[in-house]
Amino acid sequence: MNLGDILTPGQIIPDLTAADRWQAIDEMVGRLVHAGKVRAEDREVVTAAVKKREASMSTGIGFGIGIPHASTDLVGELTAVFARSRKGVQFDALDSQPVHLVTLLLVPQGQFQKHLHTLAGIAKVQRRDEFLRALDAAPDAESILKVVREHSALR
Repeated sequence: MNLGDILTPGQIIPDLTAADRWQAIDEMVGRLVHAGKVRAEDREVVTAAVKKREASMSTGIGFGIGIPHASTDLVGELTAVFARSRKGVQFDALDSQPVHLVTLLLVPQGQFQKHLHTLAGIAKVQRRDEFLRALDAAPDAESILKVVREHSALR
């Protein structure tokens, strides 16, 4: 499974407004609620789970990429939201650089091992120059999704 398989245009934020990782998590979980992937009444619990995981160690892996994630029994399948930030988000990344691409993943409780290859694939694709150029040129969520699908299939 790759990122292109689990995203819809409603799960993409073309212009993330957050300035730091905590705001980014709030904004992204809000998008999942809006897209119907997380129930509104579960928003706070899901947000807290992602922030708890993030507080233990930043998921800003360097190269402008952040992949916050958490396991929760409040989703029945691997769920994601993808965001692009042109200005960059302070993510306490390993290389101390701002993050421009954020993929938030929610994994059903007990299935994290099963989805580790998805996580690794996301990081690999998002470091490719051709992906970054195509993504930079994409004007909206539909265009971003097309780029993600095309490049995810090339893993």
